[in-house]
Amino acid sequence: MSVIIYSTQTCPYCNMAKAYFKEKGVEFTEYDVGQDQEKAKEMIEKSGQQGVPVIDINGTIITGFDKTKIDEALGQ
Repeated sequence: MSVIIYSTQTCPYCNMAKAYFKEKGVEFTEYDVGQDQEKAKEMIEKSGQQGVPVIDINGTIITGFDKTKIDEALGQ
């Protein structure tokens, strides 16, 4: 399973999403789009959004911290 979260250091919803993944024991890759312009561009291409977090779970794109959508994408 591939889980990617595009976030910034100052985003409270990003921190909530990362804490949720840790709580569930889900490994994820984090990209700080405030520091990495290439990943910011990738995030916008995937989601059409500039806001964070953008979460990519096996190609399912979730914008914002939405537990229901995250659980569905994780198959839980």
